[in-house]
Amino acid sequence: MSGHSKWSTIKRKKGVADARRGQMFTRLGREIEIAARDGGDPAMNFRLRLAIDRAKQSNMPSDNIERAVLRGTGELKGDAIEEISYEGYGPRGTAVIVEVLTDNRNRTVSDVRRVFTRHGGNLGETGCVAWLFERKGYISIVPQDGEGEEVALMAIDAGADDVKLDEDLVEIFTRLEDLQKVKQALTDAEVPIDSAELSWIPKSMVLLDEKATLQNMRLIDELEELDDVRQVYSNLEISDQAMAAYETA
Repeated sequence: MSGHSKWSTIKRKKGVADARRGQMFTRLGREIEIAARDGGDPAMNFRLRLAIDRAKQSNMPSDNIERAVLRGTGELKGDAIEEISYEGYGPRGTAVIVEVLTDNRNRTVSDVRRVFTRHGGNLGETGCVAWLFERKGYISIVPQDGEGEEVALMAIDAGADDVKLDEDLVEIFTRLEDLQKVKQALTDAEVPIDSAELSWIPKSMVLLDEKATLQNMRLIDELEELDDVRQVYSNLEISDQAMAAYETA
């Protein structure tokens, strides 16, 4: 996963996230709305708490957050939002999962299929690649002042399944039921968390040549640009050379 997380950091540095701020608020609002269907109290609904935390990290206005919660609990009217996952193959057979939050299933599947086709991939049937991934809790942290090893040990003590560490990033993997506990332990220790989410983690990665890697990265980029797409997951391994080529593009 570290290649993908570094890739996300590069996007933020290039200002991609800021350029799509309005789109991001729409996505975050839908995510909060979906989560709030299981209860509008974030103290009792961990998924809602995660969604609200992400919204606050992105500086989403409090009024927007409150309205999204009320739509989810049915106290405000809104469009019917569906949560759907699509699966497919990128160039050279990489596995891709696309999570969407949509009010128009037909529009969304047409948009997703078109992007796959344009970049040399194809949209598959439900279940075609999900078996290549595991559903896990995922936390990423940008270590401060060389404290990566200390953070990693703290996460393991709190119940993390696995930790990947390099000088730029600490990635923490947990069982779904342990994500809340590990996140809370890090928060209590005042560790700044970059992201915390329920994620699809590849069981193994696929390493391609630079050209094919960049083709897959462009596919994922364009999928992420679709208004209805919440998150894209892939088993693509991103080499340092491909990362550098992408960063200078």
